[in-house]
Amino acid sequence: MLKEQVLTYSYILLYIGLSSGQIFFNKWVLSSKEINFPYPLGLTLLHMVFSSVLCFVLTKVFKIMKVEEGMTTEIYATSVIPIGAMFAMTLWLGNTAYLYISVAFAQMLKAIMPVAVFILGVAAGLEVMSCRMLLIMSMISFGVLVASYGEINISWIGVVYQMGGVVGEALRLIFMEILVKRKGLKLNPISLMYYVSPCSAICLFIPWIFLEKSKMEAHGTWNFQPLVLTLNSLCTFALNLSVFLVISHTSALTIRVAGVVKDWVVVLLSALLFADTKLTVINLFGYGIAIAGVAAYNNLKLKKEVSRAIVDDSQHAQSVTLATSSTSDR
Repeated sequence: MLKEQVLTYSYILLYIGLSSGQIFFNKWVLSSKEINFPYPLGLTLLHMVFSSVLCFVLTKVFKIMKVEEGMTTEIYATSVIPIGAMFAMTLWLGNTAYLYISVAFAQMLKAIMPVAVFILGVAAGLEVMSCRMLLIMSMISFGVLVASYGEINISWIGVVYQMGGVVGEALRLIFMEILVKRKGLKLNPISLMYYVSPCSAICLFIPWIFLEKSKMEAHGTWNFQPLVLTLNSLCTFALNLSVFLVISHTSALTIRVAGVVKDWVVVLLSALLFADTKLTVINLFGYGIAIAGVAAYNNLKLKKEVSRAIVDDSQHAQSVTLATSSTSDR
């Protein structure tokens, strides 16, 4: 029992460390003068190509991991392609935001995510509007507004990019929920990466040709350091694997809670690591309000998941009882 708990907490710490480290790593690659690679679209494309190749090698060549079955052409076209496109949009716009705003402020803006997910969920018929949820959404929004008001060097271009990334991530989560609830297909992260990564790479490759390819060639960035490239892409892949490990040993809610802890770690550490990060009391006060709203949102979602599980269990028990009684009648 103790060994399992230690292993679970180790996975959670691994996720927090990899997630925080990947954010700082991307910021350093995109903005440092030593690397000189201010191409977020190109960097994200490299991540997706690396992930696609590695997933193929692990599942089809060495067969260390198994791709879950059940994927059809119809599901791929109506669910996987939209998920891949939104994932590409999220990573591209989120990484671009680091060129204009600090890491800490980007994390503060990400706190608005539950609001975007809820609004889109209501529009898609997956969520139901309630007074309690409306209060929580207002609390999160107010906190993010206060945090934004306290930002000293605010760049509205960076804010727009970050908000675009938030909308993309919210749409991806909505498509994921539709995939599971309406289509009944559950994929582990490895299977999801196997199907989604190539799609995301294609979605990124097309705009990369028009927006960054000529700039990279003009600046001779094809000589980008291969070691840094490999490590950065490997960290991204390891981060996705850590999500799989945490969910498989705990739950999706644990990832959300760990994500909140990770956000605070990133906000505080970025103030020490990057010169463009200057936190104010208003920043932290507003972010604290937003995080309290996110915690309330996670708690409400947990209660709904528990009540749904109880209903499913009771329905399953009734069906088993009916089947048993019909058998005994024979």
